[in-house]
Amino acid sequence: MLEVLCGNKNVQRILIFLFVNGKCYGTQLHRSLETPLTPLQNALNRLEKGGLIISYYEGKTRLYQFNPAYPLMGELEHMLKKAYTLLPANKKKEYYLSKEDPKTLSTDLGNKLLVLETFWKKLGRVTHVTFHARTKSKEEKGWNGKGQGEVIVVKESVNTLLFNEKGTWQDKQGTEVSFNNTFRWTLDRNACVISLEHLRRGPENPVFLFYLAPSSNHSLSSIDSHLCEGDTYFGQVRFDHRSLRLNWRVIGPKKNEEIDYYYS
Repeated sequence: MLEVLCGNKNVQRILIFLFVNGKCYGTQLHRSLETPLTPLQNALNRLEKGGLIISYYEGKTRLYQFNPAYPLMGELEHMLKKAYTLLPANKKKEYYLSKEDPKTLSTDLGNKLLVLETFWKKLGRVTHVTFHARTKSKEEKGWNGKGQGEVIVVKESVNTLLFNEKGTWQDKQGTEVSFNNTFRWTLDRNACVISLEHLRRGPENPVFLFYLAPSSNHSLSSIDSHLCEGDTYFGQVRFDHRSLRLNWRVIGPKKNEEIDYYYS
């Protein structure tokens, strides 16, 4: 969609990747987009010279991000959001970068099931949640703030858990409001996935969010993007012996947000 305006397909893909993930580096783009490294580096140099992106170093790695001082950043965001929402679901997944655990996951089915079962047991012991939401929009009209509360876990069946969450939410201005959320986790051992649904419309009309599958020894990632009322959802869970972290990425016509849930 943007290739005509960008004049280069690699420029278009870099801009969408940055829109979704916030930052990138050359070899990361090369692996994620399955594109030769040299033309990607040329495109990055072109964008930096034009003032649209800036670079900095973390150790020996050169990272790129949008230039917050670029005068047309708001207009660019609207354009990139529109371009992203029009992509097919399988293409949207290509641009989402999972926050992978450094330990790799064996392709052995038994090991994947072990990761799944370990995570499932930890879900059943959750009692508390804290979360942070932040908009990636330059207009600052998104969901920004933090919350915390208790979680009452109800075991509906051997393969189904309900999370009844109740607590307080505080926006950036410090205003506090109470919240009640109910999520349903469902384990499918045959497919080796766990589904997550939001029950804001009641248990008979769940809002499906995504399927999570083992992606490393300590993480699960959404196996595809999911479209709900025009919004695309991705998710990843990372866990250790202390807590679970659920990261959401939501992009839609009126949304451009990232949410981190910390369960303990």
